[in-house]
Amino acid sequence: RISWISDIIVVVSPENIETMKSIIEKYGHKRVTVVEGGRTRHRSIFNGLKVFAKNEFSSCFLQKPEVVIIHDAVRPFVEEDIVSKVVMAAKEHGAAGAIRPLVSTVIASAADGCLDHSLERARYRASEMPQAFLFDTIYEAYQQCTDYDLDYGTECLHLALKYCKTNAKLVEGMADLWKVTYRRDLYAAESIIKDNLSQQVCVISHVKESLPQVGFLLTESLKSQIKVEAVSVSLSKNDSHLQNIISGQCYNFVCVNDKRCVIQDTQELVDMLEKSNIPLLNPVVLISVHLDMSENNPFSIGMEDLTTIKKFARETEKKNILVYGLLIQYK
Repeated sequence: RISWISDIIVVVSPENIETMKSIIEKYGHKRVTVVEGGRTRHRSIFNGLKVFAKNEFSSCFLQKPEVVIIHDAVRPFVEEDIVSKVVMAAKEHGAAGAIRPLVSTVIASAADGCLDHSLERARYRASEMPQAFLFDTIYEAYQQCTDYDLDYGTECLHLALKYCKTNAKLVEGMADLWKVTYRRDLYAAESIIKDNLSQQVCVISHVKESLPQVGFLLTESLKSQIKVEAVSVSLSKNDSHLQNIISGQCYNFVCVNDKRCVIQDTQELVDMLEKSNIPLLNPVVLISVHLDMSENNPFSIGMEDLTTIKKFARETEKKNILVYGLLIQYK
């Protein structure tokens, strides 16, 4: 997704390595190396860093980067902008990390379970991810770590400060950097994904010039029903504008057609999506609308088209493309 990142190291627990490799293969991820994690956070990160150094731990040696980014899977909504900011800050300062304001006051309890003291919330920030470091800085810090650091520490920025005297630059992050930690967070994450996927709809209209209002009315209807950022009407399959929409990772398409064989256009669009090499991390929704304006066609012919689309949909579902058919007979 971010082209200027040269290599991606995924550190996972030993029992999940094969599962992770199957995910990478299924979605066609590139530049990815899977590494076995350790029993703690710092030991896992150290294992990932060792891939860039010649040692007995890794069989696949990768070229050492100038800057390394550390991120965790429980913050899935990181945007390229914040990644770029922490990388540029790390190049200048040696280390950098995203932060967010505290939403609750932090207090300390005494041995008897009573309040000992509280921190002034305005002076403190929550440490988030991603974090970035000059590779030599963070690798040297991990090499000097004690077993206590590796077993009980959690803050990478602190290691760079403690062992390399590198003061990290703190970069204000966005609200979506929160951690998916508890079961309720999964529902919130699902809601964010669905909201993001519904931001853009591409309408492709292939109807006779005598019926231009069909595309217009559909566009206006969609705008009144759901949140629509961009709608494209009357695009040919070779139109560069349509290619740009697909490259922009649009996940919703409505194809309006009044031709006898609607499956052909649907197939062409599916082929375009596959050839675009865009990783379909989320399902693409493709609704094929057949406008039957003929006075003579019996209803059974339209149902045959829908049956064909239904069979086609079973195959595309395996590719994470959900195809639906809609028949409108107008007399």
